[in-house]
Amino acid sequence: MVKQPLLPSTSGDERRRPRSPGCVELKKLWQIAAPSIFCRLAMFSLTIITQSLAGHLGQNQLAAISIVTTVIISITFGFLLGMASVLEMLCGQAYGGKQYYLLGIYLQRSWVVLFLSSIALLPLFIFLEPILKLVGQPELLAELAGQVALWLIPMHLSFVFQFTLTRFLQCQLKTSVVAWVCGAVLVIHVLISWVFVYNMRVGIVGIALTLDFSWWMSVVGMFIYSVCGWCPNSWTGFSTEAFTDLWDFFKLSLASGVMLALENFYFRMLVLVSSIKGAEVAVDALSICISFYGWESMIPMGLYAATGIRVACEIGAGNENSAKLAAKVSVFNSLMIGFLFFVIIIAFPEKIAMIFVSSSSVISMVEELALLLAITILFNCIQPILSGVAVGCGWQVWVAYVNIGSYYIIGVPLGIFLGWYLHFGLEGIWAGMICGTIIQTLILSIIMVRRPWERRRNSIIVSTPPSLAKRQRPPPDLMNDAQ
Repeated sequence: MVKQPLLPSTSGDERRRPRSPGCVELKKLWQIAAPSIFCRLAMFSLTIITQSLAGHLGQNQLAAISIVTTVIISITFGFLLGMASVLEMLCGQAYGGKQYYLLGIYLQRSWVVLFLSSIALLPLFIFLEPILKLVGQPELLAELAGQVALWLIPMHLSFVFQFTLTRFLQCQLKTSVVAWVCGAVLVIHVLISWVFVYNMRVGIVGIALTLDFSWWMSVVGMFIYSVCGWCPNSWTGFSTEAFTDLWDFFKLSLASGVMLALENFYFRMLVLVSSIKGAEVAVDALSICISFYGWESMIPMGLYAATGIRVACEIGAGNENSAKLAAKVSVFNSLMIGFLFFVIIIAFPEKIAMIFVSSSSVISMVEELALLLAITILFNCIQPILSGVAVGCGWQVWVAYVNIGSYYIIGVPLGIFLGWYLHFGLEGIWAGMICGTIIQTLILSIIMVRRPWERRRNSIIVSTPPSLAKRQRPPPDLMNDAQ
């Protein structure tokens, strides 16, 4: 007699329960976000390493390179990064809509628009010294900063290609390539910085040149991969179509550039404002805090890029509910990471300061500012994700207006009022600017809830260039992989 089991056996497929949509979205999000975060951390670490080396050369050198990197570079970095982020929407929606051949056209248009924009920003570098003297900076500090700015112009020009190539590859889910290139560049930068600064004693100009070299190394690596055969369906060669619809492309890129530049420069403005009426120790301490804030913000900014791509891909495929789910998952992840860094900063403020400088007075000042730094990082976890949603949906103009009002009409005046007129000092300025961030986050949250999520109907997205209209679509296997 054969005994029957109490429960029927099930196959492996039957035992495997279907995964929840949230878990599936979490995996998709981090497939883009993890390499993107690593890339951003690696490239931003180049500046952190440079500032650390400058800090051990002297306080004047640290203050000079901090002003250039946290004020001038942050303006151009944020503006050009924002202009390049329009590719997250355009390439993401084209990829989601299976129009792969448009990615290469959008990439070349962005090169034209961003290069012309980078040339227009060059006076910030050329005339930095007289600008700093005009706003009341010490003469020696202004001269050193002006010298550094001139030598960092090649780094500024590299942003045009580095930012656009990164998004071109990320929208095709070729994120591992970007990560490998940026990781290799970080290792090379550490080695050449050690040789030039500690062995050859080249000084602050040599430090600036190492930054130039390392950023262009990343450009060369991604350019070779993109145009030399590894992206056959998205890169079909250089085309004159890149020069069509430039005005529409520029307007959309400009809105993205203003949006992100205002965000990127906001808290870095503390360095410039405090240096006018503050002591050198306070400026150095604040520069360290803002540098750490910038380093940590690469994580939510990586999620920002992933959110923009995921939202754009889902909207391009007509899946609005999936786009909203991607935003929710990204917000939750960013909040958890922000809370982790909040705890780290409160627990180990002196360790953060010792990375940059050995002065006991500066370390003590950093400890006093640790609570404000921790609060800033916590509140700035949601905002980049909301901006990523805006990029994916094509709402850059709305967010730019919100940023101007929240940051520069409310936050900065309130900070100056608390700091200078009510005599709360640096802490008052910082607290007022945090209030601006809170207001901006609330307004963006309302916009995300109330506005419809749909594919942006724009000529630069839906129109197909005449020379490409007769081309065959990519092979079916690639189209299936994208689904």
